[in-house]
Amino acid sequence: MDLNRILREYFGYESFRKGQYELIQGILSGQDVLGIMPTSGGKSLCYQIPALLMEGITLVISPLISLMKDQVDALRESGISATYLNSTLTSQEQRIRLEEIRTGQYKLVYIAPERLNTPDFLNIVMDVSIPFIAIDESHCISQWGHDFRPSYKEIPRFIARLNRRPILGTFTATATEEIIKDIKGILRLNRPLEIVTGFDRPNLYFRVEKGIDKKKYLLNYLKKRSDQSGIIYCATRKEVESLNKELKDKGFFVSMYHGGMGTEERQEAQDTFLYDQSSIMIATNAFGMGIDKSNVRYVIHFNMPKNMEAYYQEAGRAGRDGENSECILLFSPQDVVKQKYLIELNTMHSEREIVAYKNLQILIDYCHTHDCLRKRLLTYFGETTDWVQCGKCSNCLDDREKRDITLEAKKILSCVYRMKESFGVTMVANVLSGSKNKKVFALGLEKLSTYGIMEEYTTKDIQQIILFLVAEGYLTMTEGKYPVVKLTPQSAAVLKGKEEVYKRGEITAMECQEEGTVHESLLKDLKDLRMKIALEKGVPPYVIFPDTTLKEMAVYLPESKEALLKIKGIGAVKAETYGGLFLRTIISYMNKNNIESTVSKPEKDLSSKSKGPDKIQSHLETYALHQQGLSIEKMAEERGCTENTILSHLEKCFSEGLEINPEGMVDEAIEKQILEVIDRVGSQYLKPIKEALPEEISYFDIKKVLLKKSIDTASSSM
Repeated sequence: MDLNRILREYFGYESFRKGQYELIQGILSGQDVLGIMPTSGGKSLCYQIPALLMEGITLVISPLISLMKDQVDALRESGISATYLNSTLTSQEQRIRLEEIRTGQYKLVYIAPERLNTPDFLNIVMDVSIPFIAIDESHCISQWGHDFRPSYKEIPRFIARLNRRPILGTFTATATEEIIKDIKGILRLNRPLEIVTGFDRPNLYFRVEKGIDKKKYLLNYLKKRSDQSGIIYCATRKEVESLNKELKDKGFFVSMYHGGMGTEERQEAQDTFLYDQSSIMIATNAFGMGIDKSNVRYVIHFNMPKNMEAYYQEAGRAGRDGENSECILLFSPQDVVKQKYLIELNTMHSEREIVAYKNLQILIDYCHTHDCLRKRLLTYFGETTDWVQCGKCSNCLDDREKRDITLEAKKILSCVYRMKESFGVTMVANVLSGSKNKKVFALGLEKLSTYGIMEEYTTKDIQQIILFLVAEGYLTMTEGKYPVVKLTPQSAAVLKGKEEVYKRGEITAMECQEEGTVHESLLKDLKDLRMKIALEKGVPPYVIFPDTTLKEMAVYLPESKEALLKIKGIGAVKAETYGGLFLRTIISYMNKNNIESTVSKPEKDLSSKSKGPDKIQSHLETYALHQQGLSIEKMAEERGCTENTILSHLEKCFSEGLEINPEGMVDEAIEKQILEVIDRVGSQYLKPIKEALPEEISYFDIKKVLLKKSIDTASSSM
């Protein structure tokens, strides 16, 4: 049993991601498993590979109709027999598939939980071998989760009816300790192997925007990303429809999706988005679960969602292909009012209502904190981190000077104390601003010594500072529909002068990633070819190849099927099925542009610690040319690769302690300009350096200067 061979031949990957191998081995050894892996972490392979190696049929229970179709389409494209049973099938189609299941024509059968205990299905499964059941989105079984599905309660009853209990594999991307306990208890997992690979998605950039004109911000953002695919979430159907009309009137290609639309209308909107015929999906939270669209470059929450779990799952639909993507939350106080109204409307009993208000407050704190946003998210899910700043969220990238607000904090804390910790944020802000609100006077609060002591601030500004103090732990809020502001132990330290409080203004621009050396016109041709094939086969484009695979083709320019098999995401079946078409497009592009050679793609190895001999040999060969005194341009010509690649090799040599001569690396006049800008803005991020320089100075020039500067610094410190 060669798991790596199966991974390579059927799925086109050379090595397993974190946790995958252990979970697969656990299942194959007959053990129940519980896998908690982030979106795009590769959960599906953990049950698809065991299914290929087991006798009989593997059932995959999922609440997601769209995911079923996408995964079944992708499996069939890879030469694996699979099908699904859900409400989209006609009675005739259902009967045919049930008979095919009975006769053992499939290795995997995807099924909705509602259909498990139907007489027709139960009659079939009593006659077939089911060694393994995979339960996807298993957090849905817990009533404390953000997406509780009553139909999941059918699963234990179904398992109990089987002639023989199968191995159970449960998988989810988001689960707190309470939900994990529910999954294990309700499904009666037998001493399961638990693998938590972590909740972090390093390719996602997180950002919160407050106090802005949301529509103006959104229009400016979308204009700059007309070639990218994204999702915009709104809290209500009305807002979805309003925003959909406004963006269409502005000329954007958009689709909309909410629960009030008909089934066919929703399906059409979803397909339009999945097939890249519209670049923007505007939706309520009814859209998204099981949408396996890999190239979503941004997810914008036009309104704040109901809790942290919902936010992270919805935001996590960005960047499933591992490419850098953005998750932006546009906050306004009105969003809090909407969510409280929805909680009141939808919660069935007081206990769930209390939990819902508590979870909402955690997300409000997230919106107002100055801590690392990524760290806040991971801490919520019980994951500890050893960093202070992640470097990829709006808080960590805000390097502007902090403002001392200790005096304002003391005034607010003092006012909360004098109001006997009995009022909410709005009333505290009204007292501090000296509001003439009738309720203030009716309660006699204008007589307090803190009344009007912050009259230079608006009530809205004071509310923002109070919420910041709550987020940072200087104040706390009681749970419930009408939370009351309370003091904390940290409050005393500030009031006694033992601790100062600092607050930054909001950041307005994100650092962009430097672009890679992609042949953009070829990438467009490859996408056009993929779309043509997808339309002919009636599947979404990413089922043929994800964007990351096309991007690697457009970087490494494979000229043979052997070279194509080195590209991530291309297995033997897909290379045989589509290889000729894509190779012809690549070779035609190379001939047209007189490209004789390109960077060789090394053997794939997803282990970040691995240093294959090819990689080491490659940068050592570059070093040998450098020692001969060749320029970067000449080395690139000699090696048959780009100048950027040569520079990367030299950086690698320098990091390993080899002596690099920086002389002549860059023109002195250009170097002077770049160094002057670096002195002003620092050298950590390339984007602000580039923006402060003349257009003709490239990222490549900046990187050469930074390498030279590093070499000079290292030499002077010896």
